Amino acid sequence: MTVALLAGLVLAWLTGSIPTAYLVGKAHGVDLRTVGSGNLGATNALRTLGWKAGLLVYAVDTLKGALPVALLPRLLPVMLGGSSHPHWGLALGLAAIVGHVRPVFLRGKGGGKGVATASGVFLALVPLPALFALLSFVATAWASRYISLASLVGAVVLVVSVGVQYGVRTPVFGIASLVAAFVFYTHRDNIGRLRRGTERRLGDRTANSANGAADGTAGAAEQSR
Repeated sequence: MTVALLAGLVLAWLTGSIPTAYLVGKAHGVDLRTVGSGNLGATNALRTLGWKAGLLVYAVDTLKGALPVALLPRLLPVMLGGSSHPHWGLALGLAAIVGHVRPVFLRGKGGGKGVATASGVFLALVPLPALFALLSFVATAWASRYISLASLVGAVVLVVSVGVQYGVRTPVFGIASLVAAFVFYTHRDNIGRLRRGTERRLGDRTANSANGAADGTAGAAEQSR
């Protein structure tokens, strides 16, 4: 492992660890870990703080995945010497996703589920399959109003699209499959609620919205969501 790659992994991990939803929530006087689902992701920000906050969190979390993959393989060899490898982007992307899910700035706890950051990673790595996945996410969310279902559909479409364009024996297909499996794992509670018909739909505001966020007890009961 070269010095440039090691530095890149650390930077990607630190970038992914920036707790966007936590910071946006604090700017609104809310700790998103204690309201709604308790998850530090765009969906909880949207339900608790409104669509502007949710969109901001999603955009920044997407950039957390895209920028390390797009920039670091080009910049670090120039700054630190050596040369980059075509597969650097895969490793840097995984580091950013891990940082998002287990943010070092929150002592490895309370991160998001990785969907937005993963979408940024693959938009930088494989733009066309990632675009198909994003469109399927939007279409599913629009039709069903289930963000969790849209995330799962998008993960499957990404894997299929990568397999069609790049082949199933390529490293990027393996990484896409790994990330998709991880998305299903982080959404295992959502899958259970979808099967029972108790999953909340887009537009269902959490009882602990920004106007009533002083009482955070409901979020603690739903921390696993």
